[in-house]
Amino acid sequence: MFSARFLAPALFVLSSLTVPVASFADSSVDYSNAGGTLTGSNSGFSLSNSTLIAVIGPSGMVTGDLGTVSFTTGALTSGNLQTGGILAAGGTFDITGNGSNGVPNGTLFSGSFSGPVTWAMTTLGNGTHNYTLTGAIAGNGQAVAGVTVQLTINTGMGFFTGSTSIAGGDTTIVGSVPEPSTVAMFGTGVVGLLGLVRRKLQA
Repeated sequence: MFSARFLAPALFVLSSLTVPVASFADSSVDYSNAGGTLTGSNSGFSLSNSTLIAVIGPSGMVTGDLGTVSFTTGALTSGNLQTGGILAAGGTFDITGNGSNGVPNGTLFSGSFSGPVTWAMTTLGNGTHNYTLTGAIAGNGQAVAGVTVQLTINTGMGFFTGSTSIAGGDTTIVGSVPEPSTVAMFGTGVVGLLGLVRRKLQA
């Protein structure tokens, strides 16, 4: 399990790996969340009690206890919960502000997963396992799309058994669908994050 000493830098790196605003045709807003419980079965995943800790937009960055992030996914369509698989589009994805530090009180984003969701397991050199959930989202009743990545806390030598805490997550909401090069940059960032996690846990 990650120590508190590792969690803070991991969240900072996760935020820093988000796609640059200039890569999108329109402006974007980035939301970072920490903690919460991810539960899953063949019927899908759900995230609850995850705290919205940072919002980065055209006006700058706001941090603190700003609200909540929650979601549900569609059902598992291939693979399995222990070693990784693909989940169907659909479900829900909600970001809610609590009125703190200038963040509006109420719904900041409401939508669903617009395509298949990837549930990936990474086995580290010491034999322990990390899991990452990644998917594209759309919503807010307009031409708004985004991409999210949620990283679980390391499950040790065992596999995912239906419920786990998460270290943190990052969601970028944009006014238009990102260009292919942007998606590639985001994927590179996720790979870099997993490499950092691997080195920290092996230390």
